Amino acid sequence: MPEGPEIRRMVDDIQNAVGQCKADKVFFAFDRFKSFEPTLAGRRVTAVEARGKAVLVFFSALGDDGPWCVYSHNQLYGQWRISKADAQPKTGRQLRFAVVGSDKAAWLYSASDIRLVRPDDLEQVVYLARLGPDPVNQTISVENVLAQFDDKRFRGRGLGGLLLDQGFVAGVGNYLRSEILFEAGLMPSVKPKDLSSEARERLAKAILVLIERTYRLKGITNDPERVKKLKREGRTFSQRRFMVFNRDSAPCYECETPIVKISVASRRLYYCPLCQAD
Repeated sequence: MPEGPEIRRMVDDIQNAVGQCKADKVFFAFDRFKSFEPTLAGRRVTAVEARGKAVLVFFSALGDDGPWCVYSHNQLYGQWRISKADAQPKTGRQLRFAVVGSDKAAWLYSASDIRLVRPDDLEQVVYLARLGPDPVNQTISVENVLAQFDDKRFRGRGLGGLLLDQGFVAGVGNYLRSEILFEAGLMPSVKPKDLSSEARERLAKAILVLIERTYRLKGITNDPERVKKLKREGRTFSQRRFMVFNRDSAPCYECETPIVKISVASRRLYYCPLCQAD
């Protein structure tokens, strides 16, 4: 499943393709929305936004009918594609939703969670209502993240499972979880209530730094200077992308201890037994 930074980059692409453009054609695969295709066609796409791992496409009002928003969540298999307006991508995936402008088009394949909502009613979408601070889409401070550590819903839970909870911090998924814990020097079993003030600060900063870095560097969480060095050595993108994730048994970049792979919350997690001994 794409994580928050990938969703935001995808939204940037959708915005660049059809944002502020008139939708010449709108397509829905689901019968319950078919009647809205002509309703939305001819309207301007006023904005495309990411919220956590959801994508929101906003359409302007037209005549007496107010604005609309198409909400979608990629879940495991959803995928957006961008193309020229007259060249639908060739794929075996099922098309679920599309916005076609005069020049470019945005196509959503395989997603099953799609809704048509009035913008004023978005808070009624359960996923959106439950989202925590969203660093890749909002201005979030270290203090905002620290406040989450004291919330009774989160303070007694192990970090390995907690970091996947979108109500704790939005946008963190499986690879970011491993990378954040490594950057903060913490084991996945540790609970927020048991952290020292220094460890709390390290974790809050790691969350913000790595989410921003992943967005800016197109999926890379590794230290930028280390990435440059590894690239000069001829390492592939996948080999230089992460600090610990997907590096089972490889030497830690910091201490050369072999990276360990375990399962936490039914998902694979990677850590360094020495660097994360805190």
